[in-house]
Amino acid sequence: MNNSEKMVYLSSKLVLLSIDKEHNKAEIEKISAELTSLQQQIEDCQNDNLLNEEQGFVKFTEQEILQMPNKFRRLFRHGGVVVRGYKRVSCMRGKKVIYNYELRCRSSGYDIYASSNDFEEAKQKFLKKLKIVEKLVNFPKVPTNFHEFAMYYFENFRKKKVAKSTYESDLNRYKNNLLAPFATIQLNKITPIQCQQVIEKILSEGKEKSAQDVYSLLNVIFKMAIAHGIIERNPLAIVMPVTHEREHGKALSKNEEKFLLESTANTPYQIMFAVALYTGLRPNEYATARIDCNFIIAVNSKRKSKKVEYKKIPVTPMLRPYLDGVTELKFYIPEVMREKFKSILPAHKLYDLRTTFYTRCKECGITDVAIMAFVGHSLGKLGNTYTDLSDDFLLLEGNKFKY
Repeated sequence: MNNSEKMVYLSSKLVLLSIDKEHNKAEIEKISAELTSLQQQIEDCQNDNLLNEEQGFVKFTEQEILQMPNKFRRLFRHGGVVVRGYKRVSCMRGKKVIYNYELRCRSSGYDIYASSNDFEEAKQKFLKKLKIVEKLVNFPKVPTNFHEFAMYYFENFRKKKVAKSTYESDLNRYKNNLLAPFATIQLNKITPIQCQQVIEKILSEGKEKSAQDVYSLLNVIFKMAIAHGIIERNPLAIVMPVTHEREHGKALSKNEEKFLLESTANTPYQIMFAVALYTGLRPNEYATARIDCNFIIAVNSKRKSKKVEYKKIPVTPMLRPYLDGVTELKFYIPEVMREKFKSILPAHKLYDLRTTFYTRCKECGITDVAIMAFVGHSLGKLGNTYTDLSDDFLLLEGNKFKY
């Protein structure tokens, strides 16, 4: 029997008992109290159903949504803003608990608060304040032209989210691939076929990786436009995503290692290739490498946060002979090193030196956690938080690197 059915049953019983109030006084009081409690539970459930209990988001009816100002309504429909609800005990009236409902929205330039002991009244108060705030707040004008909006996104959002090098790469990618085809078009006029043609043009040039990057960049621009209420649908929704299979590195054989270092003997290249081969540094990390006692210190270039992080690779028995008397590391730019490397080992690419280092670490029995530290890989959120490897441990593991 649910609460509503139970209320009907108890109400009927109360009517019968009321015929003889004097003899049934105690039972009447008991049933009346139970009815009051049930009524409270039903009211609470009705109000709770208007809140998404897991997220604390307030649910509005379609008619209430239509009462919202246009800008807020567009943002609200597409998740650009949310209204959070909080249910708190306000007071007690006899045995009845009175709740207070607080509604808040603090995002996208809005700061609105409304409350009431009646949930429906709290929503109406919120809608009323929303209309007042919409007129008073001077919101920054968001452009609707594709190029102007893209620049708005880059300057106000992407620049704050990614590292400087990533930002510059994305901006160049945008200028080279998206500026010309979309520059003068309004966002709401861009069609899926136009997007598909841009992606197919890049693919026709054999640039799968570039096509994938451009697709991702275009996708995030459209998603941001939806969040700002400029467009309702993402034109890329029906364009097939571009998948690019990464070409994995190929480790040098030990004979190839020997040939590389012998071929560059008595030249600056030998130290450069030895450091690259026996530290596993990425080519874009060469310029930051320096010697610090028994370690090579370099910037870890593959961290997603904007904070600069460093990694320490021990000077291993394989590298030590090449650093005898060397106090400062100097590298040519990666393009020059690639050209020289290709002339010696045409079947390989410069990045294969990193693959070789990782492979040799495994072959020498170095622990996985030390290898991850050497190559600058993440240990996962939990691992990064609670792992702090000592220099002694890293040196002990590094001494295993000999063959």
